[in-house]
Amino acid sequence: MKSRATPLAGFAVLALLAAAGHARAQQPTSPGALPVTAVTSKITIPDAAQPSAHFDVAAATDAYIAEIPAGARARSDAYFEGGYWLILWDFLYALVIYLVLLRLGWSARMRDLAERITRFKPLQTLLYWTEFLVVTTVLGFPLAVYEGYFRERQYGLATQTLVPWLGDQLIMLLVNIVMGGILAMLLFGVVRRWPRSWWFRCAAVSMIFMVFGVMIAPVFIFPLLNKFTVLDDPKVTQPILSMARANGIPAQKVYQMDASRQTTRMSANVSGYGQTMRITLNDNLLRRGSPEEIQAVMGHEMGHYVLHHIAKDLLFFSVLILIFFGFLRWSLEWSLARWGARWRISGIGDTAVVPLVFLLGSIAAFVITPFFNTHIRTNEFEADMYGLNASRQPDGFAEAAIHLGEYRKMSPTPLEEWIFFDHPSGRNRIRAAMRWKAENLQLFAPKSDH
Repeated sequence: MKSRATPLAGFAVLALLAAAGHARAQQPTSPGALPVTAVTSKITIPDAAQPSAHFDVAAATDAYIAEIPAGARARSDAYFEGGYWLILWDFLYALVIYLVLLRLGWSARMRDLAERITRFKPLQTLLYWTEFLVVTTVLGFPLAVYEGYFRERQYGLATQTLVPWLGDQLIMLLVNIVMGGILAMLLFGVVRRWPRSWWFRCAAVSMIFMVFGVMIAPVFIFPLLNKFTVLDDPKVTQPILSMARANGIPAQKVYQMDASRQTTRMSANVSGYGQTMRITLNDNLLRRGSPEEIQAVMGHEMGHYVLHHIAKDLLFFSVLILIFFGFLRWSLEWSLARWGARWRISGIGDTAVVPLVFLLGSIAAFVITPFFNTHIRTNEFEADMYGLNASRQPDGFAEAAIHLGEYRKMSPTPLEEWIFFDHPSGRNRIRAAMRWKAENLQLFAPKSDH
């Protein structure tokens, strides 16, 4: 129910920055956020999920799953399963691009151009990074526009037309040039200054930069794509803030974002770190969700806050960064010893090495995908359980899982879920909600008058 982008590792931070801008975008509407209307009054609870002395978790779960029309479920399954293949095609397509830059000498020529323009090493790095990012963006555009625009419209998940979508991509390209350029200058400066111990020093720089990026993103980066405002509807905010106070969360504001200008997806997220941390829900959730659903979702997000998941993520990714740079030290030395002269790369401190770094980073990221997803999925399940205990809205939570099932497969096999899911599957989330309800039936028993 949230999205938290955290860099994978060192130079791979650059790769993630370069790929971060795919604005999820279908309804064939004009650009601009859709108006937020009053939330749905009450949810409809299936008969099998009604509280009773014979409440059955499996039957209640199946009853909620049966609420999804067969056609809608087949469509969401097809969309999500198609994503399995896109992971592979994205990986292979990226490898081809990086090999083209290396084997055809484009990377070396981009470095030569930067060196002809200036003798100042940091500026050479920035110029090379800009060339690299523009070239890879152009080469990767066919797959990116299909995956991020046409496919989203095909499955009814986008509200943008092509020109606004391209505008968002341009914004993210500029952000990536600036943020990635700063990091590239820092990392190459470290490599040139400490040619023997560069790898763990670069890891330390990347960790610091990761924390910095997470902190500034809600304030300076996310608002470039969406408008964030304080939600001022007491009917929505009072139950949320009350729940926050009851759970020891010093929340004073609830934020909303105009996600409907890009997508039909319903979601919420926790972002930032320290003083910039905030919980945000999107206007699709406000417009389509019931009060029970909104409270369940916000309880989940509060779980991320209380359970310190962003801090834990930063620690997890810091470990990955250190491992990655250890791998990079060995793999770069081996690769350059074998092909460096052919590619006209003089060493690890040569900016022309960037495509090789991205190639190796892509391989590492592809291999660890199931373990990365397992880490995130574990955090999500913990937040699910916290949200159920905080909100006491198991039926609202089941409704949220159904809405998220519009673009996620509801009932994957255990192997599918382990490899491809960074959240628990919809069926498992509904089952968890119904299990919680079964253990707390007294909360839902009708109250008699005395």
